[in-house]
Amino acid sequence: MANRLAGSTSPYLRQHADNPIDWQPWSSGAFAEARRREVPVLLSVGYAACHWCHVMAHESFSDPEVAAYVNAHFVAIKVDREERPDVDAVYMEATQAMTGQGGWPMTCFLTPDGDPFHCGTYYPASPHGGMPSFTQLLGAVVRAWSDEGERVRDAARSITQRLASVSRSLPPAGVDTDTLAEAVVALTGDFDELHGGFGGAPKFPPSAVLEFLLRHHERTGSSDALAMTDITAEAMARGGLFDQLAGGFARYSVDATWTVPHFEKMLYDNAQLLRVYAHLARLTGSPSAARVTDMTAAFLLRDLRTAQGGFASALDADAAGEEGSTYVWSPAELVEVLGADDGAWAAELLGVTAGGTFEHGRSTLRMPVDPDDPGRWQAVRKALLGARAGRPQPERDDKVVAGWNALAVTALVEASAALGRSEWLAAARRAVALLLRTHVVGGRLRRTSRDGEVGDAPAVLEDHAALVEALLALHQATGEARWLTEARALLETTLEHFAEVGEDGAYTGRFWDTADDAEALVTRPREITDGATPCGSSLLAGALLTASLLVEAEASARYRELADAAVDAVGTLLSRHSRFAGSWLGVAEAAAHGPLQVAVVAADAPGRVRLADTARRYAPGGSVVVAGEPDAEGVPLLADRPLVDGEPAAYVCRGFVCDRPRTAADDLAAALSR
Repeated sequence: MANRLAGSTSPYLRQHADNPIDWQPWSSGAFAEARRREVPVLLSVGYAACHWCHVMAHESFSDPEVAAYVNAHFVAIKVDREERPDVDAVYMEATQAMTGQGGWPMTCFLTPDGDPFHCGTYYPASPHGGMPSFTQLLGAVVRAWSDEGERVRDAARSITQRLASVSRSLPPAGVDTDTLAEAVVALTGDFDELHGGFGGAPKFPPSAVLEFLLRHHERTGSSDALAMTDITAEAMARGGLFDQLAGGFARYSVDATWTVPHFEKMLYDNAQLLRVYAHLARLTGSPSAARVTDMTAAFLLRDLRTAQGGFASALDADAAGEEGSTYVWSPAELVEVLGADDGAWAAELLGVTAGGTFEHGRSTLRMPVDPDDPGRWQAVRKALLGARAGRPQPERDDKVVAGWNALAVTALVEASAALGRSEWLAAARRAVALLLRTHVVGGRLRRTSRDGEVGDAPAVLEDHAALVEALLALHQATGEARWLTEARALLETTLEHFAEVGEDGAYTGRFWDTADDAEALVTRPREITDGATPCGSSLLAGALLTASLLVEAEASARYRELADAAVDAVGTLLSRHSRFAGSWLGVAEAAAHGPLQVAVVAADAPGRVRLADTARRYAPGGSVVVAGEPDAEGVPLLADRPLVDGEPAAYVCRGFVCDRPRTAADDLAAALSR
């Protein structure tokens, strides 16, 4: 029987559509078949840009003998973790509990009721390093199921019960400015002063932590916070993690020096890093940060933008089956493209050595110092890009993920304001239009689409919260009421379906990752730590705080109270594990800074632009800035804020305290810089 993935909107599932294994997508029907046949479920979870997922697919899933055995003894389910993060979260928790680690591909064996009884990650085709082969594992599972099926079922139910009983909450703890200062001290202890970043290899871009450190510096003037951000940003941008030719960041570095990346390029990383570098450029005027901002935005718009105006999820780590082959060079290859003189010059500039920094005598491209001849560098860069275009190119995962696109929208809006690039704002508008047009079905948000066709998977908390923040960012950038209206409607829907309700019927400040009417899994996931992306709960806390600054008084108080409760609910995490709470800490910093509101009113566009641009340049991260006509309909921040003697004016408020209105740009800059 041919597997049933060919019609999926997920590129990852479609990659497996021709496997001889009879894969099925995650569905109630698949588990019903397992119950009917009285066989276990083989659950395989991965994503399209995953190198080791490709390896396992080639070694095992494409093998007819392996497939015949799987088809005879299992119901095989394939899941795209990016499309179904809820399923991934539940079984990743089980995998980590059983093995002490996790990753992708994830391989789990389940009862027909969905309870896990054996979990792991990649399994080789042949035994290796004490690890059984995939076929050995399959045989062992079949024997256990056949000989001791009831014991296996009981053990699986027990595992599920233990996972469900694990508290997904921490004791609440108040978060104040001392907590934030202690977090900076803790980060200082983990900081790699030589190479930037935190901890050792592998190193992931600490985007949310850097955003927190920038906000902390803006509020306190902390030189340590700014230094950690600046050193890390510079090291990442000069290393192999950053594509020196075309822009864009790889997912992580396998070493502590940012030299050799894991080559896949993810939308969510580049969206978050675009925001960090734009804010760093705005705050410090760094030409390097501005250059990286420009190149990262160019990468998003050139290489990830879809025909419908959204952004694809990722570029693969592999090209023609070889990891990183598009991006690495030998000295001889540089000479072949550039000639002897320019080839030698480029090799020295870009750290390309005879021994190589990667595999087979080839090197990743780094730029430890700026080129001594910028014009020569641009000519070399153009030639190398042209040659690289003739190599096999990584596949693109064209799936549009709502939450990650929303992260990109917020970053493009804020980068546009920081660097004055209107085309980035236009791209953000188009992406949001796609999300609202395609991903909202029957008044509810869905997680993914591809080629303009929406998928079936419901959106999770991350999607809702990130999109609320993106809509609020667009409202601030344009002054248009419709974005605020959309944001408020989505925010209320999010609270209705994702917020935990206490015994008193009030929201507790804790949130679930799946909606109350979503498919019931063996446990209901709730992540509270920030990882490669901020968790949904911290994103929602940030959206609530931002919304509280943009709406009328009654709703403002309600949103602010809930944002504060959300942060306090994870106060223990912030004080003890700051590396894994960067987004939470950023929300807490914004709250500690007031947070700050700037309302700019003017009768004409030039007056609004003059003061609004100044406000956006000098207002600290987490502030809100809205410009428009006085008492503009549907824009509460501009209500009851008149012109001053017929002139444009900026009203600056921190918390419940407002300064006198400012009419001069330099006066406004001085007020915001205090």
